[in-house]
Amino acid sequence: MTNDEGRERAQPAGQGATHDSAGERLAERLTQQLAQQWAHLRAERRAERHAELAVPPVRPGVSNFSRAQVPWGLDLAAAWSWRFLVIVAAGYVILWTVNRFALVVFPLAIALLLAALVSPLVRAARNVGMPASLGSIFGVTLTFGVVGVLLTFAGQQVASGATELAGEVVKGLEEIRAWLRDGPLHASDSQINDYIGEAQVAITEWSKSDALGQAATLGSAIGNVTAGFFIVLFAMYFFLADGERIWTWIVRLSPRAAREHVDSSGRVAWVSLTQFVRATIIVAFVDSVGIMAVAWWLDVPLVLAIGVLVFLGAFVPMIGATVAGAVAVLVALVDQGPVAALLMLVGVIVVQQVEGNVLQPFLMGRFVSVHPLGVIIAIAMGLILAGIGGALVAVPLAAAINAVVLHLAGRSDPDEIATTDAEEELLEPDEPEHRPDDTSEATS
Repeated sequence: MTNDEGRERAQPAGQGATHDSAGERLAERLTQQLAQQWAHLRAERRAERHAELAVPPVRPGVSNFSRAQVPWGLDLAAAWSWRFLVIVAAGYVILWTVNRFALVVFPLAIALLLAALVSPLVRAARNVGMPASLGSIFGVTLTFGVVGVLLTFAGQQVASGATELAGEVVKGLEEIRAWLRDGPLHASDSQINDYIGEAQVAITEWSKSDALGQAATLGSAIGNVTAGFFIVLFAMYFFLADGERIWTWIVRLSPRAAREHVDSSGRVAWVSLTQFVRATIIVAFVDSVGIMAVAWWLDVPLVLAIGVLVFLGAFVPMIGATVAGAVAVLVALVDQGPVAALLMLVGVIVVQQVEGNVLQPFLMGRFVSVHPLGVIIAIAMGLILAGIGGALVAVPLAAAINAVVLHLAGRSDPDEIATTDAEEELLEPDEPEHRPDDTSEATS
């Protein structure tokens, strides 16, 4: 076989191999494209399945509420109403707490009033070099000593004049009996005796049926008075001796942003309370002296006892001194007759008018002045909520709240207050390291 024949046979074999390689590459390319398309389809299916199973996110929609649907006045009234209800609820909780712990709250309030009264004397004692503790003991001793002496003298006079007054009462009852018999009623002696007997039987039965309850009430009252006395005693001492540190600790309980306002409001309230108590002392003294003078001029018995009663009653403005004056009128009626009682009533009215129209506006001034209607409302609320104790602290509390409200509203300036030594002690403390904005812990 020749070389040409070999080349002719080799060419078809090479061409077949080339065709085989091209077919394999085409098959591989098709396979890759199919695999890519399959993977793409699987990815799309997987995404669609995840989309079907996934929880769609919550997106805010268009509100169906429009402020135009609610009148502006109703919206404003609702806003004020719920805030008012919150304030009423908070006030109810406070009043319930005060009533629940009245045995502690009212002695503390009385101790605070007495401390406001005696604070100038304690300040003067400190200025002459007396230690704070000794000055406070001096103030407490002087206060309770004066009160004890007044009550002792009044009790002695009542005891000494009780027999004479009892005789006058019997005489007055006989005059009433004679008027019932000879007056327009023309009641017979048997009818009068029957009425008196029925009244005596009713009183006797009531006293027997409630004897155990009266004894328990009396024992409880004695215990409460004793506990209250010691609370007033010790609280007054600590208010005088360590009042600045106590107030600093109280201020630190408030948020830091509000401490300055709380501190200034408390000091303004203390100045108002101090001025109110001092003015009340002067007014009470003038009332008692005036009514005692009228009673002495009319020769009414128990003059000193009436004066002490008027002095103590004057701490409840507009009502206490009036009630005490009514007692003086009743004593004059029993002892001297209706003419003396009428003159006594005129004297009480004149003294009350001088007090209300001259003394109180002059002594208390605009900063602690409270409108007479506000005084009556405060006393009525105090009587309803807490009895005699509530009436005693209602007006000083109203005066302090009035001063704080004016201060926070910007209608009064603490620098305009006529400060005395006691106020300067509070507005400019002797111990600057105990300021309310200090971040250190309060000293117990």
